[in-house]
Amino acid sequence: MSLPEANAAHFPPGGTVQGGESKILHWLAVLVLAACIVRLWVMPLPSSFWVDEMGTAFVVRRGADEPTLRAAPQVPASVYYLLPAAMDRVFGLNETAYRLPSLLAMLAALWFLSRLAARLIHPGAAWFVACACFLLRGFNYQAADARPYALGTCVLAASLWLLVRWLDTGRLRHAAGFAILAALLWRIHLVFWPLYAVYGIYTAARLRRGDAKAAWPAAAGVYAAIALALLPVSLRAMRLMKEAGAHVVAAPPSFLVFVYSLKVGLVAGAGMAALVAGWMLSKREDRRPARRCEWSFLLAWWLAPPVLLFTFSWLTGHSIYVPRYLYLALPGAVLAAAAFASLRLPERHWKTSAIAAGALALALLGRWGEAWPPHHNSDWRAAAAAVNRLAGEADTAVLCPSPFIEAKPPVWSLNYPTDGFLYSHLFVYPIRGRIFPLPFDRFPAAAPVIEDLFGRTLEGQGRFILYGPAGGAGFWADWFRERLPPERWIKRNEGNFGDVSVFLFERTAQ
Repeated sequence: MSLPEANAAHFPPGGTVQGGESKILHWLAVLVLAACIVRLWVMPLPSSFWVDEMGTAFVVRRGADEPTLRAAPQVPASVYYLLPAAMDRVFGLNETAYRLPSLLAMLAALWFLSRLAARLIHPGAAWFVACACFLLRGFNYQAADARPYALGTCVLAASLWLLVRWLDTGRLRHAAGFAILAALLWRIHLVFWPLYAVYGIYTAARLRRGDAKAAWPAAAGVYAAIALALLPVSLRAMRLMKEAGAHVVAAPPSFLVFVYSLKVGLVAGAGMAALVAGWMLSKREDRRPARRCEWSFLLAWWLAPPVLLFTFSWLTGHSIYVPRYLYLALPGAVLAAAAFASLRLPERHWKTSAIAAGALALALLGRWGEAWPPHHNSDWRAAAAAVNRLAGEADTAVLCPSPFIEAKPPVWSLNYPTDGFLYSHLFVYPIRGRIFPLPFDRFPAAAPVIEDLFGRTLEGQGRFILYGPAGGAGFWADWFRERLPPERWIKRNEGNFGDVSVFLFERTAQ
């Protein structure tokens, strides 16, 4: 497909719309796309931060050199924090403001993805890809998340668009733009390294076919410049790799988990729907050979990141196969779905398919039972308010297990500062009471310390509060119940805050 053909795809709001039916479909597609953006991306913005977002606020407010961040040195290693820091200077510590850069980044990413679909698959696929992206929960999640993933998706999509343009035109400005963004990508998050395979596979495929305006020597020079620019990042990543085991939050992935992460249902579903549509709706004049897709690009973006992360997790024993680390591969799955659909979908039904995909996303993921759907299943803001109501003005003991896996001896102790990184939730949503930090879980080295705390402080109390992540708080609630006589103590769960728990232990009148 030539560049003029690619530019003919009118992604909103540009382009020429001809005919009454086409005009209606065009504006219906605009309406569906806008509804998806508002409902799935904008409306979750004001909800409570979740754990990692509170870590973002901690880094922004306290700086990357804060001593307590040594417990998790990989956390501040990102240029992303410049964006929420800029918002903080204008609006203060505010959930919507911190998330706004991610929303804008995803809007830009959506535009670049539509351009790539028009160039690599079919002009009509631009609308389909833009709407089908909303079918993936992980894609929507990034738009309202004060974390680096939306910026990574945007930079990746933009860099790939510039890579395609460079190979199509051979122009220096496209090569320079691609090199700059490719050098930026790994600086956004240290786990983004598998995406560089997409660059290499597509470039090699185009050069080998001989249809690229850029030549092998020019490509070697561009990639050498990128490698040189990434040298400091790779050295830092290798240093952090030595302590990777302390930060692992997931077990090695099973093969079923791997297959699920590929979003095979979306890809196969799009192909089957197009097959049925082609059989039912196509006319004889529609039965023409499909345009040639750039399969090397599409399959690399879809498959290379999960394959590399899966392999790394099993070979090293340090699993990084976490859903959010695969977010940047999701557009590849959507593009692959569009490519398979293009094999049978009649050209005149691309926009109808886009409207159907957007409407399905709204129906399945709109969470219409809630007026303002939360971004994450964590209401730390409301939980902190509940703790403050229970604590009142009294010197009530509040026990706070850390939500971070790094909170274990020797990093953790009863003297660990409660305004430190491992207790970012207390920094962002302050609580009243006499706060006692607890570790993430009951580690053997921490047991004597907790037993001593229990004997010295809590047995003589009339009441105390346990507040933290549902898993850790639930574990410690069971631990205390085993040591407190049930006829003299009662435990109450003080509300539903998603994966956050607040328990009140209170002595009976007996």
